[in-house]
Amino acid sequence: MEITLTTPALLFPALSLLLLAYTNRFMTLANRVRSLKSLYVDTHREHLMRQIQNLRRRLLIVRNMQAVGIASMFGCVLTMFLLYAGLLTAGKVLFGASLLLLLVSLGMALVEIQISVDALNIELNDLEDDEAQRLRQEA
Repeated sequence: MEITLTTPALLFPALSLLLLAYTNRFMTLANRVRSLKSLYVDTHREHLMRQIQNLRRRLLIVRNMQAVGIASMFGCVLTMFLLYAGLLTAGKVLFGASLLLLLVSLGMALVEIQISVDALNIELNDLEDDEAQRLRQEA
């Protein structure tokens, strides 16, 4: 396989956008944790504590997604340096490792999305429980 300096450079726009999306996700989760914490302090509702536990797991995954994504970008930059220095075999190996890191990061993103759906199910279940309780009180 032929690899040139432009091959790893092609990943920069994708990796930059991916890291931006991860950062936005992290900031949204951080804001949600803060709002749920204050709501929990006021109400002590059990479903809020489950949401907070869910958010803790998601924050850890997003942090790891960011770290692996950054490692992938770092690998691409180092690959370009190795190719520039004429170390083609090392550059190819490192570029392959960078691609694998990108795959790991995307896999973590998939897991985080699945956990996010669990968080929505907690909210929907709480809503259904509240509605069922309201209907029992009306009867």
